[in-house]
Amino acid sequence: MSERIVEHPVLGKTEKGRKVTFTYNGKEIEGYEGEPVAAALKAAGVMVHRYTKKQHKPRGIFCAIGRCTDCVMVVDGKPNIRTCVTPLAEGMRVETQYGVSAKPFDEQ
Repeated sequence: MSERIVEHPVLGKTEKGRKVTFTYNGKEIEGYEGEPVAAALKAAGVMVHRYTKKQHKPRGIFCAIGRCTDCVMVVDGKPNIRTCVTPLAEGMRVETQYGVSAKPFDEQ
């Protein structure tokens, strides 16, 4: 397991909340309530958050302060959620984003 991000450049020091379960592409993962979704994913070894619409290139955490769109994912059915500044909550459904969809390009 990767090291956990403990201090965010914009959100500050992350207080360790209670351990919660959420799903990433249907797989159950654990993280800490209130930490950025991207931090929980990084700790679980997930580096790719989305694929670009035109060239299908992988993207992940880049700025980590909510200014770019590299970390956007589909969260609870809603696309384009900046996971670097979105707090993790129990039961969240997080999915890789393909263009503006949770469906892989070959299924669109």
